[in-house]
Amino acid sequence: MALKIHNTLTGKLENFEPIKSNEVGMYNCGPTVYNYAHIGNLRAYVSADIFRRTFEYLGYQVKQTVNVTDIGHLSSDSDSGDDKMVKGLKREGLPLTLEGLKKLADKYESAFIEDIKALNIEMPEHFPRATSSLEEEIELVKKLEEKGFAYKTGDGIYFNTEKLPDYGKLGGLTPVSESKTRVEKDKKNPRDFVLWKFSSDEKLSFPSPWGSGFPGWHIECSAMSRKFLGQPFDIHTGGMDHIPVHHNNEIAQSEAAYDTPLANYWLHVAFVILDGNKMAKSDEDFLTLSDLKEKGFSPFAYRYFLLLSHYRTPTTFSWEALEAANNAYNKLVRQISVLPDGGKVNIEHENKFREKIENDFNTPQALAVLWTMLKDKDLSPEDKKATALEFDKVFGLNLN
Repeated sequence: MALKIHNTLTGKLENFEPIKSNEVGMYNCGPTVYNYAHIGNLRAYVSADIFRRTFEYLGYQVKQTVNVTDIGHLSSDSDSGDDKMVKGLKREGLPLTLEGLKKLADKYESAFIEDIKALNIEMPEHFPRATSSLEEEIELVKKLEEKGFAYKTGDGIYFNTEKLPDYGKLGGLTPVSESKTRVEKDKKNPRDFVLWKFSSDEKLSFPSPWGSGFPGWHIECSAMSRKFLGQPFDIHTGGMDHIPVHHNNEIAQSEAAYDTPLANYWLHVAFVILDGNKMAKSDEDFLTLSDLKEKGFSPFAYRYFLLLSHYRTPTTFSWEALEAANNAYNKLVRQISVLPDGGKVNIEHENKFREKIENDFNTPQALAVLWTMLKDKDLSPEDKKATALEFDKVFGLNLN
């Protein structure tokens, strides 16, 4: 058996081949820490945790980086509007200074870490903030400038997408209306994107060779992934909404600068749907993990709920669906808690489990194998428990 992954870059199910034997480098686009993570955001990190646990289950050592965006993520993909962190400062009445920015980032980064720990998500080896990698971000922009991919406008340094023939190779591009382009800022092409944004506010900016400002959202991820994992690395993950703009821009600037792929496999997690729409922080109307806990639900119940759907399939959230998942999870824990220790992992059931989980991390089918195994009358109670706990190395449901 071999691990097969659906690679967004090729649109195909591929056998996984690591760059280094028995080692996996994985980068996960992390939170912009201007507000609490909602339960839709958290699906991406639960899924990434399943990826990591699967690699570890199969004997790989995983080097994982999850970034923290604490400046540079603008409200619009067209590089316009307020920085989301600045919106957070204004919402909370904090000073519009770097000190205020750090206070806001500290608050919501801590809340994010609490959430991922509650969901039993393994902590990454590296958890860097964008503002901690300014040197690398500036160097990358310099490199693009030297190679003729960058140009200056009235409000920043931009990447010229026309210079890169294969721009947009990740999953295709969504249509762009020329009328929506900020023509007054002298962008050469509608899809060109900011590498370094100028700012006249010295209290919320950093020095650079081009003037005071801050790095673009895309350049931050390119610089941090290369800094901690090298280039290329094995796995890059994120939400489906990252495909058309953020991840295509990451690929463009990284590969234009260094003439080598950024990552070999791209995995994208589908949305959590609530009332017919995906949740978004910008709407200020979303559910958090704390909301679920206030209703009496364990974070493990939500983790179980997410595992019931394949990571590439949208899942619709409702309180009734969460209640059903909660009941199933509690039943599972009760069944395993009364089983005696001292058994051995059943190879036949383990092979079935591996077949499912190695098929693009198919957790719904892998959970079905778990339930079938627990009903196997030919299996001793001791072996059932040992086998269930073996599967839980991937599920991360704390079944012991």
